[in-house]
Amino acid sequence: MELDPALLNFNQTLSGPGPFVLLGVPGLERLHAWLSVPVCLLYLASLVGNTLLLGLVAVDKTLRAPMYQLLGLLAAADLILATSTVPKALAVLWGLSDEISFGGCLAQLFVAHVAFIAESSVLLAMAVDRYVAICQPLRYGALLSQRVVGIVAVAAVTRGACVMVPPVVLLQRLPYCGASFTGFSLGTSLW
Repeated sequence: MELDPALLNFNQTLSGPGPFVLLGVPGLERLHAWLSVPVCLLYLASLVGNTLLLGLVAVDKTLRAPMYQLLGLLAAADLILATSTVPKALAVLWGLSDEISFGGCLAQLFVAHVAFIAESSVLLAMAVDRYVAICQPLRYGALLSQRVVGIVAVAAVTRGACVMVPPVVLLQRLPYCGASFTGFSLGTSLW
């Protein structure tokens, strides 16, 4: 007894396709180790700098102004953005892992884009903060407080999540090639 093809397609849609193969930089496979050096150094600089900034804002009592707290939010968003993508890229460049599961790919896509959108929201809040500080200096303390910074943080993450949930749900519903697609090899050219 054969299984219904529609049922197989529905099952693949629910569970997702198999793992995706990551190639790194096609054509430069020999240079992957060398390409990983600047990526790793930039990632380490980002980790050290943003962690140091977050630590300073958390420890120093004089840095409790909204301007510095917004800077801390920006550093946190940058840490999340870098940490959600760079370790997998380094694993591919170092030859440690060349696959990513469908769920892992969607999670990486979701987290990276939410962090990016939150980062842009925090930058907007920083611009408003400076505008109020310059144009309304007497109202600055009343308008921008720690509570407002907390609301900005929640709004930034909520905005990012609301923007990214529909594409992730739609991507889960798409049919992917899977193992039945054998008409393409990496050595052939489309042109």
